[in-house]
This record gives sequence, structure tokens and C-alpha cells, in this order.
Amino acid sequence: MRLLTDINDYDLKNARVLVRVDYNVPLENGKIEDDTRIKASLDTINYLREKGAKVILLSHLGRPDGKPDSKFSLLPITKHLESLLNHPISFAPDILSKETEKMVGDMDNGDVLILENLRFYLEEEANDEEFAKKIAPLGNIYVNDAFSVSHRAHASVDAVPKLMDSYAGFQLRKEVEALSKVTKNPKTPVVAIIGGKKVSDKIRVLENMLKFVDVILVGGGSADVFLAGEGYNIGKSFAEEDWEEFSDNLMYEAEQKGIQVLIPDDVFVVKEAKENAPKILKDVADLEDDDIIVDIGVETIEKFIEPIKFAGTIVWNGPLGYFEIGGDRGNHAIAKAVAESGAYSVIGGGETISSIPENLKENFSYISTAGGATLDFLAGERLPGVEAVS
Repeated sequence: MRLLTDINDYDLKNARVLVRVDYNVPLENGKIEDDTRIKASLDTINYLREKGAKVILLSHLGRPDGKPDSKFSLLPITKHLESLLNHPISFAPDILSKETEKMVGDMDNGDVLILENLRFYLEEEANDEEFAKKIAPLGNIYVNDAFSVSHRAHASVDAVPKLMDSYAGFQLRKEVEALSKVTKNPKTPVVAIIGGKKVSDKIRVLENMLKFVDVILVGGGSADVFLAGEGYNIGKSFAEEDWEEFSDNLMYEAEQKGIQVLIPDDVFVVKEAKENAPKILKDVADLEDDDIIVDIGVETIEKFIEPIKFAGTIVWNGPLGYFEIGGDRGNHAIAKAVAESGAYSVIGGGETISSIPENLKENFSYISTAGGATLDFLAGERLPGVEAVS
């Protein structure tokens, strides 16, 4: 990864700065349920304002399929951001209108303007160059502070920054630096914790991890595929079809490289996947046709904790159990072990974060909300949005 361009190098006074943020946050009846991503952008916005810039924010929200839809308007975000900044913010309901051009022209230093949802235009996701050429003149320079969408080759992430001087925002820089500590010369041993429902989402991540990890701990639905690949009956547990060969190959490649891949020896199962269903602890060799795996078992927890104790670096993506219906015993125990390990620890993905007790989160070195971009980074994939500001 090349060095990111530094916004500190630019004289920002009087500059009109296009800032790509990610305000794709959960809304319920127009109210924001989680403003983590909005708060993550405040450092960059405040810095730009303090330096005398005019801040023009670009974001998407939801999937409006290329046409205006009031359900996906950024107007509620505008009002919430006003309260966080304690500063009035203007809102432009049509990105490409003359009115928006006038609003930009009337901005004073330190002002903030939010443009309406980028995905109201089909050209955004198509990475349309002509669309980018209409947006770019609104600013003098561009700042990407949305690592979470930087794996997407969309107009506001890829085409626009190619048309002007472009820089990395503070949040994007934090994400790249935190994840680089895992993939580039990490403190060893490196332990990867992989969970979540689908192993297919993490194929490239797992394959790339064989270049830099020492131990891989597999739980959640991802472990079900590995158990099936080892010939165990997983009952009615969710497991993607046709992935057993992948798990076999990964286990073989890891063995050749001297990498440990640990899968459950025992699990908690239920007969019905519903909240408060009785959980039964079973050895993986004793599962029945109507069992549904919802958590890693007691022996597995102890087995997983052992390498965590001696880890220098830990990266975690995906919950280790069906925590939404109470399969969270393993997740909590592993989270506690990681928090107490003293290792450099990074967790990524919304579900992973939700599955970890609040009182432990401050003990992790870095928490990434980026999801797909985090996975692509760990998989060694190119991230257009990062490359554009490198």
C-alpha cells in the first residue's frame, strides 16, 4: 500500500473541499439508530472548518436504485450532524442543480453543506466519468474519509478524485494504518478469529491470511462448513453447500505452511432456532440430524483461548455463535480473552461489533465498522478509494 496523501500539506483557507463520508446509517422512522459512522467523520470536518475551508459532504444512504426516494434522503442526517457539530448546516436537495451551485458559491469559510444522496443517480454506482465531471467543479480539492466504501469503484470514490487534488481524511487514515499493522510486519504470533454465517464471504480473506497468520480460529456458521468437510454430521445447522472442498484445501495448505486451523471440538445445540431455546452441550462427534449448532462449546472455548494468551496480533471478523438467540457464551469468553491478552487487536464488521459486550470494546486496539472494505483489505484486494488518495 502506497503512502496516503496528507491533508495537512494543503493550504485550506478559502478552499472548497469535497469530502466523501459514509453516512449510510440505520434509520427507523427518520430517526438515526446508530451514529457511529457520523461521529467518525467529525475529526476531519472540524479540522477542515478550523483551517478555513468550505466543507461539502458527499454520501449515499441505502439502495434507492438510482432515483429519488424520501425514505433515503440525507435530510435527517443533516439535522443530526448539526447537533453534533453545534453549527448550522445547509442541505442541497439536488446535487446537479443550479441552486446547488449557488449554495456552494455563497458558502463562507467554515460552512458545511450536505449534498443529497449520491445513489439517487444511477451514474454514481456506474462510476460514470461524465457524472464525476459535474460533481468535481463544486470543489477545489477532494478528501476521502469513507474507508467503508473505498472498496467500491463508484463515481464519488474513484472517478471524482482522479479529476482533482485528492487527500485522505483522518478516519480513512486510521482504518488503513490499523489494518496494515495486521497485514504488514505484524507483531507475532498472529491469531485470526473467523466467524459469521457464510464462509464464502471470507474465502479470499482466509486464503490471503495464510501469508501472515500463525493460527486461525474458526467458529460460527463458517465452522459448520469445516466440520462438514471433516465428515461430521452438523444436523440442521446452516452450512453453505459445496464449500467442503474449499475447507479441505485450506486445512491442507495451512498444514503445509505450519499454520494451525482450529475448529470446534464441542458445541452448544438447540432443536429450534428461537430465543431462549434450551441449549445442549455436545461433542461434535455426537450431533444428531435435528441439532442446530448455535455456539462453540466449553472445551472449544478453552482451546481457542490458549493461542490468544500468547498472541502478538489478533484480527477478528464474524461472531462465533448465533448470538441473536442467546448463542453468545463463546463470543463473550473469547472477547474477554482478547481484551486481556495485551495483543494488538482489531475487530471488524457490524455483526462482530454487536456480538461483543460493550464493557470490553474499549480494550480492543481498533474497532472497524467498515465491513466489506475491511474484508477486501485483509484479502489483499485493491481498494479504489484508497488508491485514489495514495
